[in-house]
This record gives sequence, structure tokens and C-alpha cells, in this order.
Amino acid sequence: MTDGEEPRVMIITGRVWREGDSTPENVHVLLVAPDDDTAVTMALEALAEEGYAEAELDQIGELEGAPDEEPHRSAWQGAVDGEIAIVSFDAED
Repeated sequence: MTDGEEPRVMIITGRVWREGDSTPENVHVLLVAPDDDTAVTMALEALAEEGYAEAELDQIGELEGAPDEEPHRSAWQGAVDGEIAIVSFDAED
């Protein structure tokens, strides 16, 4: 990354479960990492710290610029600032 260039923000999508809960939540994890393997490891550690006991990660990709809508816009900014941002929402039937 050079001066003035935005960091590479990655997004990981999947489902997570809390201990003893059979209902999954969908999750999007936004973070900056040097490679896919590191991103997955960092995401799993952050999810565990937030109390998720199980995770099934489906896809990983790179966002091209800041999303237009919340909550992903704030999550993207958090990732740019060095945080691991977790956006969770109920799984649809």
C-alpha cells in the first residue's frame, strides 16, 4: 500500500452459532489482513471473542471502496482503522 491508497478491506461471509443455540446468525466480517489465511484466522478469533462457539465461513473477498449503506459502511471504516468489524443478522428461513 502506498501513501493515499486505501487498505485492502476483506469481507468474509458465513454463519455463526452461540454456545447451546441451534439457530444460526448470518455474519459478515470486515478486516484488513495480508492474505486470505490470516484473514480467516483473525476472523475466527474475533468471533470466538464475541462469544460465538461455532462458525461456518462461506466466502472471502475484497471490497472495492466503502459500501454505500449502513451497517457495512461503518464496518468498512472500522476495518480501515484497524478493527475487526462483525456485522451479524438473523438467518432467513
